[in-house]
Amino acid sequence: MFSTMRTRNKMLFGVSGLLLLLGGLFFYRQPPKMWQWDLPPHFPMPRIPADNLMSESKFQLGRSLFYDKRLSGNGTMACASCHFQHLAFTDGKAVATGSTGMHTLRSSQGLANSAYHPYFTWANYSLPSLEKQMLNPLLGENPVEMGMNDGTMPIILKRLLDDANYVQQFKQVFPEDAEPLTLANCIKAIATFQRGLISANSRYDQYLQHKVVLSDSEARGRSLFFSEKAQCSHCHGSFNFNDQVITADSQEVSTPFHNTGLYNVDGKGGFPEGNRGIFELANKTADMGAFRAPSLRNVAVTAPYMHDGSIQNLSQVLDFYAGHGRVITQGEHQGDGRLNPFKDARINRIDLSAQDKADLIAFLNTLTDSDFLRNPRFSDPFGVPHAAQ
Repeated sequence: MFSTMRTRNKMLFGVSGLLLLLGGLFFYRQPPKMWQWDLPPHFPMPRIPADNLMSESKFQLGRSLFYDKRLSGNGTMACASCHFQHLAFTDGKAVATGSTGMHTLRSSQGLANSAYHPYFTWANYSLPSLEKQMLNPLLGENPVEMGMNDGTMPIILKRLLDDANYVQQFKQVFPEDAEPLTLANCIKAIATFQRGLISANSRYDQYLQHKVVLSDSEARGRSLFFSEKAQCSHCHGSFNFNDQVITADSQEVSTPFHNTGLYNVDGKGGFPEGNRGIFELANKTADMGAFRAPSLRNVAVTAPYMHDGSIQNLSQVLDFYAGHGRVITQGEHQGDGRLNPFKDARINRIDLSAQDKADLIAFLNTLTDSDFLRNPRFSDPFGVPHAAQ
């Protein structure tokens, strides 16, 4: 789950090692040999934090915690409650619902290949790691998601300490820690699981490895996708089909954010309050409505679309882009997004016929990695998630 940028992260100084976790996040080295990435040739090696290297035992611990409802304040919600594997770790909703019933302002993002993201959530360049990002859903108060706070933290940790299997796993994974079972180490383990969620075996990946042949419509869609006629690849042209990517070998990292003309609520380029992109962090007029372009991998199973889930299907998404923005004729968000002064100018160059749209959708369907969606390695290890006691 991902909170809005307005969420206030409350640092719990009483939790052993949490501040150490947040230090040194920008110093990296290659992962140890004990971890096998099993990447295809066209995938680079991810960059891994030096203070949270990959290991199989840590991955499995993080997998259990990811699916465990005991990690929430009231014991009703796990990370997996908003990130379903069969939906590429999205939740199929326009916006997510937290453990206390509060709604987020933005959609739950997919977690596939998040090891390659330099920033996290839809629009927040202050979250440069999975570890730091995780403080938002865990500790956030506006809205409440997992519901950790000063009052619930001791209860949550006691639930885990009362589980002998967890006690043993934490000792195994963090043998140098006098008290292995801490919030900091929970975060490290879950981040390790998320980094291990690699999706790299779609039909398109198989096509790149000369294992399958694309249909005529898929091939036309591929050509369109990477053409100036459709403009898709300007924001979704990397191996991960997005434009913010960091790898083990990255020297410089591009981190653009984009206004696509989705809203224009005041006729001056405004977006709805609380959902105004990186403007809410930078307070720069030009950043109004600017969001991170998400990866399009598994996009066919991650509807609804856009940062607020306001477009229902891929056909409507293509209509929106081909129309050079969205016109809303009634309600509180009415306005002509085509005239948004902060809109990326490249959107006005998009020219798609009905056949073009059908071919693009055929190509986008080749990005679905069916193995990823049902890989038992990424599934719920409990069968039925544990309830809090």
